[in-house]
Amino acid sequence: MSDPAATHPYPDSEGTRGAPAPHEQLAPVLGLLGTWHGRGTGEYPTLDQGFSYAQEVTFSHDGRPFLRYESRAWIVDGDGAPLRPSARESGWWRLQPDGRVEALVTQPTGIAEIMVGRADGRTVDLTSHEVALTPTAKQVDATRRRYTLTDDDTLDFAHELAAVGQPLQHHLAARLRRKA
Repeated sequence: MSDPAATHPYPDSEGTRGAPAPHEQLAPVLGLLGTWHGRGTGEYPTLDQGFSYAQEVTFSHDGRPFLRYESRAWIVDGDGAPLRPSARESGWWRLQPDGRVEALVTQPTGIAEIMVGRADGRTVDLTSHEVALTPTAKQVDATRRRYTLTDDDTLDFAHELAAVGQPLQHHLAARLRRKA
């Protein structure tokens, strides 16, 4: 008997070549496909000080008009050495024929977001439509995320946050490079 985890009849792809071919509705986000990694900085009024972090983001597809999204981050020291795990989230981006994006993003901290926005081939701009919280999750009222391709191998990420009584404002910024 073969190991079902070894092969899958419908594998995900992180590229535009090979199987499965990307759905035509993914055209505005094809540049995001793959794994990105880099460093950034964060701050928020409820934190004593700013911080540096590293991040890895993966976008893949299975041939349908959806992107699978996964992001992991960890706090780093001034030299980039990892100190501890930080944010982690995963979800799905649903692409519409006119470039609209509907995204579902969940976090292990008890936060689930439904986001809406647009993709134009270089930038994806998503704003929260609904935020659902488990009973013990911290209060999050709204978020905004922007992913901007500055060239074929660089992705800038910006995250705004309205949480724990604070208005929507800058929280994170990172520059990510495509993993070879």
